[in-house]
Amino acid sequence: MVSSNTELTYNTKIEGDVVVTQADAVINWIRSNSVWPMPMGLACCAIELMATASSRFDIARFGAEVFRFSPRQADCMIVAGTVTYKMAPHLRRIYDQMAEPKWVIAMGACASSGGMYRSYATLQGVDRIVPVDVYISGCPPRPEALLDALIKLQAKMRTDRSAKRLMTA
Repeated sequence: MVSSNTELTYNTKIEGDVVVTQADAVINWIRSNSVWPMPMGLACCAIELMATASSRFDIARFGAEVFRFSPRQADCMIVAGTVTYKMAPHLRRIYDQMAEPKWVIAMGACASSGGMYRSYATLQGVDRIVPVDVYISGCPPRPEALLDALIKLQAKMRTDRSAKRLMTA
């Protein structure tokens, strides 16, 4: 039993500390600031991907330092390097094992368009087997380019309407 009715009434002193927002905005903010990448280092771009996690470039500033080598724990696949037709079904299987929502970054000219390899063995762009959200140009691209792509992906994540889709389904 409450002895005073003043504890149950609206307190105007705490009005400035109350934040009202949509569930989508909160969920997307959390997702965008805790990206768990699945590194698919297939060629020389993988060295630049590894450099991004070093102290000089520090991908941890963007909440993506937890590289996961299990697709069930990752939400962003970074395809770094040349994808061959022999590797393509395995890359697709790993992508399919990732939980929704999931994103893909194509890192480098080879992952984006096949690069300089115009041969029967090289896939001419990873977007033929998985949907790509952000492309990074270069051969190999600098670590700063991957950080820029991560910032663009985070901006895309913040506008996602997946929570609304889940509630209406």
